[in-house]
Amino acid sequence: MQTIGERLEDARKQKGISIRESAEATKIRGEYLQKFESNNFDISLSEIYVRGFLRTYAQFLKVPADRILNDYAALGRGEPRPRQPSREVYGRMDVSVASAGERADRTAPPADNPADHSRAQAKPSRTHTNLPAAPLVDPALVLKIGKISIGILVLVLVIWAAKAIFSGLTSGPAEPAKTATATAPAIAQPAADPVVTLIALETVRVKVVVAADGRVLLPDTTLARGQTQIVPKPAAIFITASALENLAIEENGRRTQLRDQGFKGYDRVKLGK
Repeated sequence: MQTIGERLEDARKQKGISIRESAEATKIRGEYLQKFESNNFDISLSEIYVRGFLRTYAQFLKVPADRILNDYAALGRGEPRPRQPSREVYGRMDVSVASAGERADRTAPPADNPADHSRAQAKPSRTHTNLPAAPLVDPALVLKIGKISIGILVLVLVIWAAKAIFSGLTSGPAEPAKTATATAPAIAQPAADPVVTLIALETVRVKVVVAADGRVLLPDTTLARGQTQIVPKPAAIFITASALENLAIEENGRRTQLRDQGFKGYDRVKLGK
């Protein structure tokens, strides 16, 4: 049975192309492709990039990409395995439980003794205190205070209403409000900064920088399938992705799938002028 590297190398030689031509077509470094064909997958990159490069190279050579990735996962290079708990920890836990049981046995109360019961009943309860009880508020006093408060409030309202009526009778008709001769100029609202929405059609790793000065707008970020990411677009920007065919861009209500534009594999695309 051929290895991953042998299948890739045979497919490339059958197409009659070199490593350099393959690197230019897939946008993957030639040294990475040589390592893949030598079954060396340690290229100092994260697993998502390795898997993305393998998929892109296999699709370019017309080799079943899913089978290549399955064989790669069978090498133990897929998801990280869960760490097994240490037996030493379980040993310490058993010792701790045993020690706790021994302490419980030593501190367990002795068998019932009538004399002990009589002495326990003679002892006063610890929950009782010698603090003086708080004086209770007389409900009649509370009710009386409430009635007085309500009476004062009603009296204030009556005085205020009478004063308002008296002021209306003594004053003349109200003058019509003068119309403003000039309207205040409208304050221009600052325009919102343009944004771009990145939409992951499949799992993809994305980075966005400003084209003019290389300022990072979005560091290396992995987007799962269906996940979106809003990025500001102050000027022209570069969008770099591990697999551009797995990315769609929405700007000004218009959505564009990069694979429909012919983009695929690890590459970058420029938005704006």
